Amino acid sequence: MRFLRRLAATLALVLLVPAQPVLAQDALFNEAETKGIEEIVRAYLLEHPEVIRDAIEALQAKEQAAKADKQAGALVAHKDRLLADPASPVAGNPMGDVTIVEFFDYKCPYCKRVTPALAELIEADKGVRVVFKEFPILGESSLLAARAALAAQMQDRYFDFHNALMAHRGDFDDAAIGTIAESLGMDVAKLRADMKAPEVDQQLADNHALAQAMAIRSTPTFVIGEQIVPGAISIDDMKALIAAARGS
Repeated sequence: MRFLRRLAATLALVLLVPAQPVLAQDALFNEAETKGIEEIVRAYLLEHPEVIRDAIEALQAKEQAAKADKQAGALVAHKDRLLADPASPVAGNPMGDVTIVEFFDYKCPYCKRVTPALAELIEADKGVRVVFKEFPILGESSLLAARAALAAQMQDRYFDFHNALMAHRGDFDDAAIGTIAESLGMDVAKLRADMKAPEVDQQLADNHALAQAMAIRSTPTFVIGEQIVPGAISIDDMKALIAAARGS
């Protein structure tokens, strides 16, 4: 019975991938034997459909474990690019004992939702260092905002400009960027010129390459300690991850 259950689970997985043959027929079984085995397994699966569920759950667990192993390796391999890239904007304590890295997009509603919590955390925990990775993936409007934010860094106004962009509702265009910069008392002409700087292009390319290397495909995604966490997590979740990083 155990063998049949194992065989049924294996066949259930194979049946989920139509491109693969149901059973290897070239050496093990002739056509009649193959048909007989398929009928036995089919009958077993109809009587015990939970086997298919168990097989799917086992496959998902295996895939999640493989993804976690890959990301753990990526954290080690790309540690310096994550934490010590001098071109990446930093907020909070530059010498903090825990670093939060955020990959984000200014058009992402979940990024906007989590921004106040992150700002609150920076204010409350003086041991936190935050590294911002501009990761515009939602179109030209996002790309324009990311360029403007990196240009604002050249006027030492990155964090203020970043928060203003996150608070903005609607698309980003030259007029919106100019209005935000003016409201912060920035040099708008310099900002627009700096948006075209080669180092801005390089930083955006580096961020995309780093995200790809770490299998990061959505925003926001946070790296806290040894954890890669997608989604708009709460401030309590952030605090728990920071505490875990400090305790490791």
